[in-house]
Amino acid sequence: MGTVWRAADTLLRRDVAVKEVILPPGLAPSDRDAMYERTLREARAAAALQHPAVVQVYDVVTESGRPWIVMELLDARSLADMVIEDGPLALRAVAKIGIALLGALEVAHAIGVLHRDVKPANVLICSDGRCVLTDFGVARMPTDVQLTTPGMVLGSPHFISPERAMGSEFGPPSDLFSLGVTLYTAVEGRPPFDRGDPIETMHAVVEDPPAPMTRAGVLGPMLMGLLEKDPARRLDTHTARNMLRELLAGQLASKAPGHLTTDPYSVVPGPRPAWQPPTPPAAPTPPPSPPSPSGRRPAATSVAGP
Repeated sequence: MGTVWRAADTLLRRDVAVKEVILPPGLAPSDRDAMYERTLREARAAAALQHPAVVQVYDVVTESGRPWIVMELLDARSLADMVIEDGPLALRAVAKIGIALLGALEVAHAIGVLHRDVKPANVLICSDGRCVLTDFGVARMPTDVQLTTPGMVLGSPHFISPERAMGSEFGPPSDLFSLGVTLYTAVEGRPPFDRGDPIETMHAVVEDPPAPMTRAGVLGPMLMGLLEKDPARRLDTHTARNMLRELLAGQLASKAPGHLTTDPYSVVPGPRPAWQPPTPPAAPTPPPSPPSPSGRRPAATSVAGP
């Protein structure tokens, strides 16, 4: 929903990033106002968080009637681009990314902020090794009013939680499910519930187990704990972080490719061999069956976000 520009802060003499909101043509005034309000909400949500793994927001300015977010400039690649271009990351690197993102979500959840769109495209790995969670554009704060219409789910189908896909109440565990999908994608090279169609993908999120893991190794139990369908049984931030720390201190302690710096919020990928993405498996064809009594089908009638 926006373009990020490199800019210069002439007052403080520093380079910054400026996010411009790009709206599709033909929007009704009420929809335009809602999108602008969402931009301000993104700035407020990020500015309320002080953590090394959260992008720092400096200011929000209005120009030509539109809000622009001024934030720190990062020399970084998205985790999504890294997986596409370089292939799956090493286990140790994924574990360290997980710790950084768990820290960011913990401080957000502590003040009532839900990100609602955790995915590889919103995770940046900086050239200095810092891991940063970005794009709080669909985040929800305790004082926010509802900006979406009934039946619409903001977020990305591959990374949405089961409870959100069904239109149920959700809380911090929803972000943790999305984190689990993000880390699974980083280590396996593909999302676990892809069915080629947004609605069918969300149905798989609700009903199907994740695709079998072939690369996750010792990260498997932690990933499965985050991908638990029932939010009450899903791993919390404290437990997931402790599991990753124990792995980094033990089975993942060796300095292999994808080694990590001593900074607890940074990851420095090492040299990697060439990798070809696997051919996505065909979606399984389930046998005919009567409708489930629980009616567990995705509740969304429309999906926003890539």
